[in-house]
Amino acid sequence: MNRIRHMIHDHQDAFGHAMYDYSLGKDGYEIVERDDGYCDISGGPRVYFSQYRDWPVHYKKAVRLAGGRVLDIGCGAGRIGLYLQADGFKVVGIDSSPKALQTCRKRGLKNVREMSITQVSSKLGKFNTLIMLGNNFGLMGDFRRARWLLRRFRAITKPGAIIIAESNEYTDTAEPFHLQYHRRNKRRGRMPGQCRIRIRYKTYITPWFDYLLVTRDEMKHIVEGTGWFVERFIDSAGPAYIAVIKRD
Repeated sequence: MNRIRHMIHDHQDAFGHAMYDYSLGKDGYEIVERDDGYCDISGGPRVYFSQYRDWPVHYKKAVRLAGGRVLDIGCGAGRIGLYLQADGFKVVGIDSSPKALQTCRKRGLKNVREMSITQVSSKLGKFNTLIMLGNNFGLMGDFRRARWLLRRFRAITKPGAIIIAESNEYTDTAEPFHLQYHRRNKRRGRMPGQCRIRIRYKTYITPWFDYLLVTRDEMKHIVEGTGWFVERFIDSAGPAYIAVIKRD
């Protein structure tokens, strides 16, 4: 699940070190710091290492839609890729976190590549399914880059391909700090759910990066005219949802 645009140095690989330590039986955690000073602790490695039986219902519904050759974008600790690989799928996992990829290899994910989402190209071959679970639609970064990436994804997919992408209805909150941040973004000409964040673990700190949360309507607006369309949404028990985005 790494969200950094370019390759990162070891002292910046907070997410990866948290995942690797957890794989060794140590404690791991992920502190998310936003550029307004707001900090929170994510679900952490326990979530990223979870097995299929423990996944929420909307994840189980989504992975059943995978077909053909699969690209797991932001593969993190490998939970989705390992499940699909065990089910007979040919999976390529990409992440810009070297330590996360080391964790994936340690856990048995066969084909992983160190690269950011913007480095995805035809060199990887053609895919039938792109996976962006773990809120990884956020890796799109911003409106313009999301549309650019969707067109780029079209070049690496086969006719009828799908993107299984998770995001979050960020408006479903009464938290004053979040509402204030949404208003701040609007004043700055950014999408309301466009967060500038970095990840901390022990002394490891990632560079700042943009992470995009979108409503269902915003998702449709981003996708329109890119050669893809939102086929349907899979709801969760909370604000998270999964979009099934199909190639025209």
